[in-house]
Amino acid sequence: MQTVTVKSLRYDSAQGTYEARVDVERDGRTFRYPCRVEAPESAPRDWIEQALTRHALRQSDSGRDQPRLH
Repeated sequence: MQTVTVKSLRYDSAQGTYEARVDVERDGRTFRYPCRVEAPESAPRDWIEQALTRHALRQSDSGRDQPRLH
């Protein structure tokens, strides 16, 4: 099983993107990914976190498992 945690979330108004560090924990190891998603500043936080999680999992070889969000 793996756990995904979105950290250091910030909005870049010049680019119109949310940026975060996303940690994917798997088998006792943590893999960190810089992630970005285009969205308006008013986008719902749960949607933003889900989009950032998908971005991290695309970068990871662990994307085939269902993550637990934290």
